[in-house]
Amino acid sequence: MLSAQTTDKGVNKVTKELYEKYDSLEKLNTLSEEEISQYIKPIGFHRVKSHNFKLIVSELLKLGYVPNDRSYLEHLPGVGRKTASVVLAHLFDEPSFAVDTHVFRVSKRLGITTKKDDVLKTEKKLKKYFKENEWNRVNSQLVLFGRYNCTSQNPKCDNCKLKNICKRK
Repeated sequence: MLSAQTTDKGVNKVTKELYEKYDSLEKLNTLSEEEISQYIKPIGFHRVKSHNFKLIVSELLKLGYVPNDRSYLEHLPGVGRKTASVVLAHLFDEPSFAVDTHVFRVSKRLGITTKKDDVLKTEKKLKKYFKENEWNRVNSQLVLFGRYNCTSQNPKCDNCKLKNICKRK
């Protein structure tokens, strides 16, 4: 939820100290929205995110665990399909595709999807294109490939092993 409209790198940086000091739901629940906001201020939208963060901590604390349930996760404040997919894949090893900006861009450039496809259509096409037991691994590979090689600005096309199938032109 915190990574919306910002980078994972930024989120990892601001949450490092937060999660070192407050390493359980019970400890996180002692923080006010303003205190949470002070930790996450550099990532943007900190007021809305700190509000949602506080509500999510409270909800999960009532439940006592993070459920393996897409519907429940998507009903948490600030949690959408992408965030729920990340949780399901990484926490429960449930096959899923979390379509972020990198996956969205790379799948178009590789011709798996088209410019007309939205995020949900992109997810559906990726799920058809790859075997279910590959989804989580391929998703991570597409994210990293998009983040470091097939970047939005100045992609490293000269050294790309996929340039012969790329539709970027």
